[in-house]
Amino acid sequence: MNYLIQFLTYFRIFSSPLIFLLVISNLYGWALLLFFLASSSDYWDGYLARKYNLESILGSILDPIADKILLTFLILSFSLQMESAYIAFAGGIILIREFWVAALRDINSRNNNTEATKVSLLAKAKTFMQFLTFAIYLMGLYLGNEILLFIGNFVLFAALIITLKTGLEYTVNTFRRF
Repeated sequence: MNYLIQFLTYFRIFSSPLIFLLVISNLYGWALLLFFLASSSDYWDGYLARKYNLESILGSILDPIADKILLTFLILSFSLQMESAYIAFAGGIILIREFWVAALRDINSRNNNTEATKVSLLAKAKTFMQFLTFAIYLMGLYLGNEILLFIGNFVLFAALIITLKTGLEYTVNTFRRF
């Protein structure tokens, strides 16, 4: 079971550049399928690790990195494919938050304050909203549906707000101790 859990995390990492290549090659159906599998692996690796008590230090480090890799390739692919400064800017802000929170987790790890950046329910909602945004964009591109792409822009804005809120919460929790 441990190998399956690790495979799911590595699958998300290695599928990310493939999704990028599929999107910029206009192979949206394949990109959508691979994205669905990759984003689902985020749920399943955590669920199985908790269910079978196989949570590990390596898994707790690689899981958020896998999410960041997938997120980075998605932002790049949609910014390029849709020639969207909006997606690039919002995505850049999201990525800044992701790197900032990674730094906070490192600080907290070194100072025995890991509770300050423990994954919250809102942070899980943030990841869901980010993935939902990109699923909507992919579906819009696949179907050639401008309305879905327009809706995707609003969902991206909501994801951005939640992303910033969780980043602020982690920041306050971290520096409250110092």
